[in-house]
Amino acid sequence: MEYLLSFLRTLGRHNDREWFEKNKSKYLKARELFDTFVFELYDDLVEVDESLAGLNPRKFVFRIYRDVRFSKDKRPYKTNFAAAFSRVGKGLGSPGYYLHIEPGNKSFVAGGLYRPAADDLARVRQEIDYNGQVLRKILTDKNFKKWYDGFWDGDQLKTIPRGYPKDHPEAGLLRLRSFITSHEFTDAAVNEKKFRKSVVNAFAAARPLDGFLNEALS
Repeated sequence: MEYLLSFLRTLGRHNDREWFEKNKSKYLKARELFDTFVFELYDDLVEVDESLAGLNPRKFVFRIYRDVRFSKDKRPYKTNFAAAFSRVGKGLGSPGYYLHIEPGNKSFVAGGLYRPAADDLARVRQEIDYNGQVLRKILTDKNFKKWYDGFWDGDQLKTIPRGYPKDHPEAGLLRLRSFITSHEFTDAAVNEKKFRKSVVNAFAAARPLDGFLNEALS
């Protein structure tokens, strides 16, 4: 993975179309290495979550080109490689798994559900209301806690949503608008031979969470 990280570091210093076009062959090599990693990871992941079987792993990988139409940041390229695995490919709206490779110790994996639509969010909250103890058991499981420290809390309501009592025992979970948990990797860890195995193990630890969320949406 060192070639990937090295290419992305250099891209971060020369994030313009002229440099990119002159070094397109280096990008294509880095992209091929990442694609190969994703395809191999997908084979492993199907063993963890059989609901992903039969999908095209090529559709999991995100483009490196940034959409700058509505952004003040006009740099044309992302400085990471990323892929998302779910029943709907890399699309949002379905519980799944996310892989992000970025130099500077910014690589991470994640599991869960990001910003579901209003109806789906209501379904997840209803499931938490009915079976909050099941979700708590998942979040406090030994294997889950080995990789994750609860949910990302950067996306939540200031107060409990309408329709639930203020003293609800799962008020903190009901306030969430995304149900994402993540684990970070250093550059050194990304370069280790066991990195893919570590990613698979991290995804396996998130599997019960995705199961709970899929059940809520079914």
